Amino acid sequence: MDLRSAIRDIPDFPEKGILFRDITPVLQDAELLRAALDQIAELAVKYEFDVVAGPESRGFLFGVPLAVRLGKGFVPIRKIGKLPYTTVKKSYDLEYGSATIEMHTDAVKPGQKVLVVDDLLATGGTARAIVELIEEAGAEVTASLFLIELSALEGRKALKGDIEAVITY
Repeated sequence: MDLRSAIRDIPDFPEKGILFRDITPVLQDAELLRAALDQIAELAVKYEFDVVAGPESRGFLFGVPLAVRLGKGFVPIRKIGKLPYTTVKKSYDLEYGSATIEMHTDAVKPGQKVLVVDDLLATGGTARAIVELIEEAGAEVTASLFLIELSALEGRKALKGDIEAVITY
């Protein structure tokens, strides 16, 4: 399955000057979606972890099925105001703005090992904020896995530990 050729380039979205990598065609094709999940799972099995964490919304698309496939729980990281229980939050900068994410205060336990999964590593702001939330709760991020990495934006520099992507642009 050629995932790279299925990903669409959308220029000037969501703002002029941004080249958006659209994974919708991968999501719409069962074989491509399975191939994407298979390749992320191949990366994941190299690591020891108790739960998978992923941000809304595309991190959910890959993180939940990965967690189910590997017999792990899933920790949702959401935009501010979307979680019903007590939360911790972290604000961060994006390639084209800023945002705040939240996690339930009991989402991870001290000493737990967490695998972070998302669709895209760009500047690393979202992933770094997730790692900081998890570490501040006393858990450890064992690796951060992505379907796509935009290497020119140097998001790896914002992170620590093992970072892997299925596709690198």
